[in-house]
Amino acid sequence: MNRPVTIPFSNFIIIDRKSPQSVYLQIVIQIINAIQRGFLFPGTKIPGTRILSKILKVNRNTMIRVYDELEAMGWIEILPNKGTFIVNKPEKKIEKIQTLYKNYSYSYPSKTGFTFKQSQILDNPFEIFSTSICLNDGIPDIRLLNTLQLSQLYSSSLKRKKNQKNLEYPLHKSKDFFKEKLSNFLNLTRGLHISPKNLISTRSMEMSIYITSQLLISPGDKVIVGKLSYFIPNMIFQKSGAHLYTVPVDMEGIDTLEIKKLCEKTKIRMLYITSHHHYPTTVTLSAQRRLELLELSQKYGFIILEDDYDYDFHYGNSQVLPLASSDSKGMVVYIGSFGRSLTSGFRTGFVVAPENLILEIQKFLGILDRQGDIFMEYALGELIEEGEIHRHLKKTSATYKERRDYLAVLLQNHLAEYVNFRLPSGGLAIWTEWESSINLLRLRENCKKKGVFIPKSLLYQTQDISAIRMGFGSFNVEELEEIVRSIKMSLMLE
Repeated sequence: MNRPVTIPFSNFIIIDRKSPQSVYLQIVIQIINAIQRGFLFPGTKIPGTRILSKILKVNRNTMIRVYDELEAMGWIEILPNKGTFIVNKPEKKIEKIQTLYKNYSYSYPSKTGFTFKQSQILDNPFEIFSTSICLNDGIPDIRLLNTLQLSQLYSSSLKRKKNQKNLEYPLHKSKDFFKEKLSNFLNLTRGLHISPKNLISTRSMEMSIYITSQLLISPGDKVIVGKLSYFIPNMIFQKSGAHLYTVPVDMEGIDTLEIKKLCEKTKIRMLYITSHHHYPTTVTLSAQRRLELLELSQKYGFIILEDDYDYDFHYGNSQVLPLASSDSKGMVVYIGSFGRSLTSGFRTGFVVAPENLILEIQKFLGILDRQGDIFMEYALGELIEEGEIHRHLKKTSATYKERRDYLAVLLQNHLAEYVNFRLPSGGLAIWTEWESSINLLRLRENCKKKGVFIPKSLLYQTQDISAIRMGFGSFNVEELEEIVRSIKMSLMLE
């Protein structure tokens, strides 16, 4: 508990000498306000009138009157030879102070006294839920992590003298270890041919998209996205002033013929694509369309912003490499996140691009996030160097494949009359298409009553489509059964 002399009274008691309200009454109201807001706790000893009058630079007689008023109202108690204390439950003359508050208060303002830019584009689409289970769009299960190992790795990174010594070097030197290990990892797993000069790490995939958008998009630029696409990048592009053009996505990925038609009509600045597992439909861009897309990019001069969404999670024997692995003209900017299967504190975003663009991105990071978390990056670098990330991905991918297959069995056995789907080759979600007669919003409300929350961001229902993106990665067998059971029971209420 604070001693009386350490309580910062001058911070929350502000006297306005020009106010028509008397000084003593201003102090009374603000002390009561401080008690009600928890700045002064019940039982706290406060200074005597002589000391507080000096702190607030008022006449001592004014403070005597303040204390008399507070004691009469029941807010403080003055004990002879002990001091003055805040009372736990004041009972006296509450009506009087409530009347005073109508005319005078120093509570923190609810709104600014100035105007500022407000964005409707960036309104948070995520919802709060209170049910035991919340369906998601496909996130990893942190219960599969060896959290003790991760914490020990981070702790050892803090303690090692060689790491502490490296922190004395310029910032870019401190990051070289992680960039070297990450570039090696991406070369091995993505078929890239990069060096640390072609790579920069960020806090998240979203930060990577934001920074690249700030650099590459000007107001009025035209950006192509899938007709169903990831809403967060779309929000960022629109905030940068881009005009979005949507192109259909089928079982082979985004329609390159439609892209060509657009390019023949207007100047396209950028195309955003999740080529490995398209969001939200999970389809993989075919090899033929990958070649066509690279050719179109070179011919018409548009940037390909390739997001490696869910690249680490694949369940077949062959893995399709990203567009960036075949880019010889510097038209692809490759973004993603490393450690998506780890806890949020151990994930990092990255951007892969030619060196001149990486240098420009570094300028932005120098303002937004100059220091970063160097110790975390050392820990991640050691995770790569020791082969732990490869072992972890192999183990968890096997588990996620089992969960994908089990959810598919549940859907087929219990909901076949309502839903169609294709088993995705990777990722952590299944794209399910439902009978158009089913009202998905009403289904969501019925499921909520059954203890399963389905966010609106997972629902896709228009005149042309009725679908739900169902994540399975974060749910065990029992939880998947409960989700499907809840949906089935809710459909019976339709």
